[in-house]
Amino acid sequence: MAVNQLMLEMLPEVELALRQVVDGTVNPRVPELRSMLTYHMGWEGEGAGPEAQGKRIRPLLVLLSAQAAGGDWREALPAAAAVELLHNFSLIHDDIQDRSELRRGRPTVWVKWGIAQAINAGDVMFTQAFHALQNLDRSLSADATLEALRVLQRVCLQLTEGQYLDLSYESRFELTQADYWPMITGKTSALLGGCCELGALCAGASHETRAAFHEFGLKLGLAFQVLDDWLGIWGDAALTGKSTESDLVSGKKSLPVLYALDRGGAFARRWLQGPIQAGDLPAVIEMLKADGAEEFTLAEAQRLTDQALSALARSAPLESTHNLRELTGLLLKRTH
Repeated sequence: MAVNQLMLEMLPEVELALRQVVDGTVNPRVPELRSMLTYHMGWEGEGAGPEAQGKRIRPLLVLLSAQAAGGDWREALPAAAAVELLHNFSLIHDDIQDRSELRRGRPTVWVKWGIAQAINAGDVMFTQAFHALQNLDRSLSADATLEALRVLQRVCLQLTEGQYLDLSYESRFELTQADYWPMITGKTSALLGGCCELGALCAGASHETRAAFHEFGLKLGLAFQVLDDWLGIWGDAALTGKSTESDLVSGKKSLPVLYALDRGGAFARRWLQGPIQAGDLPAVIEMLKADGAEEFTLAEAQRLTDQALSALARSAPLESTHNLRELTGLLLKRTH
């Protein structure tokens, strides 16, 4: 079965599992709190629907990894719900910290309900992630369920470290590529690595197999972020939906920027002169390209993609991993 067909089968089950956790854990005496959660998840409110829900990539990675490791993906649904709730908790809090007013085309939770209540909503969703994961004990042993909790706890710490670094980097000017990798590992790839490891764990895989799945997800996350950095400068906004103005104008210290700063050429000199305005973009982007930043960034994305697929090849027989390989292609072929 092609991965797109399998996704059509998996996603409604993921959505049902998510709704059961959200509806089953919020006290009915505080209906507005539930409304905050269902709004953020894209189920209710103006603009609700598939676009507001997101792609649910993380739960899909859990389920496809469980299947690839020889398990029944339905038994991994509690873990799939857990990682999506954890991801959405982080989005609620990130939007507050970044003062982001829009999320998936709609006003963010803090804009609609205020910062204090949005923090409460995020805290509830964080707790719901662990409530969801504990439901693994319906099909897994107590030891396996406890190990899954350990994996998610480790991911939570890495997520927070990544967000801390991201915020701390905003006021630092001496950053290098060596600073970049720990930050994106925490913010982006740690959760993807955890997703794939949890899926393998739910299938009863060995520690060695779990480690290979974890490495696959980790490198997939790194490749995804590096490619996202490329899209933020050279991507076609009409095709990708990602503005090419935001990264350079906002002063984001992405991989192409850090590479060019290390080179100390024309781009580095312009960067030190002050903020880049929209009218400066064509010339500044040409400086980046002349410094080799575009070529380097795409080469790094390919290197990490190759490492991800190599880890996947070690995790399970080739015929078992074709859906994960197909999903990898869908996620990383976003340059056009």
